[in-house]
Amino acid sequence: MEPIKRKWTIVSLILIVPIGFLTKFYAGPLADWVNNSLGGVFYVIFWSLLFFLLIPKAGVFKISALVFVCTCCLEFLQLWHPTFLELIRSNFFGRTLLGTTFSRTDFIYYFIGFLISLLLLKYISGLEQVPDN
Repeated sequence: MEPIKRKWTIVSLILIVPIGFLTKFYAGPLADWVNNSLGGVFYVIFWSLLFFLLIPKAGVFKISALVFVCTCCLEFLQLWHPTFLELIRSNFFGRTLLGTTFSRTDFIYYFIGFLISLLLLKYISGLEQVPDN
C-alpha cells in the first residue's frame, strides 16, 4: 500500500474508533437508538478500514462486502446463546464485538456502513502520492 493510502486509512481508523465507542456511551436524545443501532454503521466501517489496511490487494468491494456479510452473520449469531458465547459476551468488549440481542433493523445500519465504507475505501484507494519537486 502506498504511504498516502496507508496514512489516510490510519487517520480514518483513529477517527472512527472513538466515534464507534462513543455510540455505546451516548446518553442524550435517542440514546437507545444511538447505543444499539447507529453503532452498527461505525462497526462495519471500522472493520472495512482495518482489513483494507491489512490486505489492500483484496479489493475495496470485496473487503466491504465481506465485512457486511460477516457482520450480518454475527447478528444471526446473537440468536444463539451457548455457554462459551455468553462468557465472551459477559464483558464490554465481547458485547461490543459480538452483540447480545438480535434485531432485524440492525441490517439496515450494517448496509449503510457497507455503503459508506465502500465510498471511503474507494476514495482512499484513489489517492495519489504527490511527487516532491
